[in-house]
Amino acid sequence: MSPRRTGPPAEGGGSGADGADGTLIGPDTHDPITDVAVEAPGVDEEPVVPWSMLLRRRETGPDGSRGERTGSSNAWLVTWTVLFGAFWVSSTITILAVSRPTIAEDLGASVESLVWLISGPTIAVALTGTTAGKLGDLHGHRRVYLIGMAGATVFVGLTALAWSGPSLIAFRVLGATIGAATGPSSLALINRMFTPERRSRALGFWSLVVAGGPVVGLVVGGPLVEAFGWRVIFAVQAPLLAAATVVAFVVLPDTGRRRDVHFDIRGQLCLTLTLAGLLVGIDRAAAWGIGNPWVLASFSLVPIGLAAFVRVERTTEHPLIPLHWFARRSFAVPVGVSFFMQFGYMGGFILTPLLLEEVRDLDADVVALIMVPRPLTFAIAGPLAGYLVGRVSTRSTIVAGTASLTLSMVVFALVASDPGTAIVVLALTLSGIGVGAAQPGIAASVANSVANADLGIAGATQQLVSQVGTTLGMNVLEAVELVTRDVEGSGGSYSVAYGVGAVVTGIGLALSFLMPGDRRGASGEMAPP
Repeated sequence: MSPRRTGPPAEGGGSGADGADGTLIGPDTHDPITDVAVEAPGVDEEPVVPWSMLLRRRETGPDGSRGERTGSSNAWLVTWTVLFGAFWVSSTITILAVSRPTIAEDLGASVESLVWLISGPTIAVALTGTTAGKLGDLHGHRRVYLIGMAGATVFVGLTALAWSGPSLIAFRVLGATIGAATGPSSLALINRMFTPERRSRALGFWSLVVAGGPVVGLVVGGPLVEAFGWRVIFAVQAPLLAAATVVAFVVLPDTGRRRDVHFDIRGQLCLTLTLAGLLVGIDRAAAWGIGNPWVLASFSLVPIGLAAFVRVERTTEHPLIPLHWFARRSFAVPVGVSFFMQFGYMGGFILTPLLLEEVRDLDADVVALIMVPRPLTFAIAGPLAGYLVGRVSTRSTIVAGTASLTLSMVVFALVASDPGTAIVVLALTLSGIGVGAAQPGIAASVANSVANADLGIAGATQQLVSQVGTTLGMNVLEAVELVTRDVEGSGGSYSVAYGVGAVVTGIGLALSFLMPGDRRGASGEMAPP
């Protein structure tokens, strides 16, 4: 029996890809593992797969990559290896967020200038993610991941030795810039190790690490700095990153190179111009005011850069981001949902501690304790949702997750004037469950809509859109609260801000219903939308 996808082809020729290069396994490509697995539909495949066959399954595809089609122990070894490294890289972005006064005093710098310890790395990650994703597709994700890990290790070590505010900012930004390569490459490496119907399981853990790392850094950064000093954090972290790099060098498979495609330098420059104008403008508008000449100049770059980017991508032979992807619902809808979801999720993340401190007059340590349910439920919901995708549709998990997040914003808007602890914990729980449940399906849907050869840039595009949503959500909702405070009062201003967040996430909820439904063949295997 020759395995083949029984559903209709993916939109636009996207991946129902079982081969390493995005090609379908058809009648002439015999796969003994699938032969065994699909003979018993509705039964968990692992118990019926012979181990001798499983151990031989690490085939090399046409592009030199290796693909684990059953979620074997080797695929999970690769997954845990890249997640361990990605966690340490992502957590450093925010680990100093709440410790600026202490660091400023130690280095003789102003607290205001050290805001770039957060803004700088955040913007750097957004600007360089697509570059890393595309380079991984062209030159191998193992190679790009290792370069990102090694570079992050070096700059983390230099951070511990920083002698001034500017040197600290420079090392943090440079470290984030090169460390950003680990995000798209880790996602692509994981996706290549699993078939489309199994990707959500692994991506549940990936979303937990990549999204949870910065949150963990934000939560634990302050106490660690107070207890041991800020330099000790990086002195300990550097050898951990180095160890993760060595393990990755030994474990990760090579994904091969593509010599028939060239990097789209013009497209990347236009995209960088657009994003730099947007992100710097958003970030500085909160500090300098929307009418500041530098802010206005930043925003003016956006339409210019975007128009140039579209023109370049339509005419170049090898575009950075193929624009026709956005005509596919299986790609455009999850990417759009991730924008609206991150807007509300991270906007609420900024507002809630301020709400509890200002309206409830709670101390910082009590606020930190109340905030625990959010990352905790996120940690549980992500992997659980990844496993549930095999039993319910991907669309269902995304719709349910987005609805849960929207409901949490509505609850906050209703109780902001008198936020009792129990109702705040409930709203935070809904928020964590919502995003944790939706993200694995979003990432898997994006990956399943393109060929394996494009997994890096596809994942980077989705992360980029999420990052823009994060930046907008954090700045816009905080600005709404400040602007409406004189009219609405302290509690009322938070209600208005959360209300805006609820409207935006509600748009994401409406959009999520447009997700294509999962299609299953007679074997019970899921065909990508």
